[in-house]
Amino acid sequence: MLKQGLPPIANGETRLFILGSLPGDRSLEEAKYYAHPTNQFWKLVGPIIGEDLHGMSYDRRLATLARHGIGLWDVVSAARREGSADNAIRDASHNAIGGLKRDYPRLEAVAFNGGRAASDGRRLLAAVEGIQLYDLPSSSGRASMALAVKAAIWLALRKHVK
Repeated sequence: MLKQGLPPIANGETRLFILGSLPGDRSLEEAKYYAHPTNQFWKLVGPIIGEDLHGMSYDRRLATLARHGIGLWDVVSAARREGSADNAIRDASHNAIGGLKRDYPRLEAVAFNGGRAASDGRRLLAAVEGIQLYDLPSSSGRASMALAVKAAIWLALRKHVK
């Protein structure tokens, strides 16, 4: 089944983009990034900015991210995939992430949420200079790494937020 991703969430003040692979089924159904209740994304980003994102409404989460200079998007724009797993992604088309630095001049860093996002994203950003790249463990609740271990790694993004 062909699945189409979500539009970017960003503005002219975005300093950090967090890029996933392709939203899961629940996120696509609700048209909200990281909508599945077992996804740990909001619990991982909250400590980076000192806010309880997990306890907020989705609109308030997005406004809070914007206030801290964080944008969201995905590396894959569309793909065939049964279910929500990254390893099931087939025939992927990619978002134009090579233009992020041009489109968001304050951009300092791009963080890849998970292995598929990192492998595709690093290839697409190979020629782009002036941004720091981070490979992060997936925020998926299926990932075997403990939340505390993931959180310690994700904290490296703190220096890029307002």
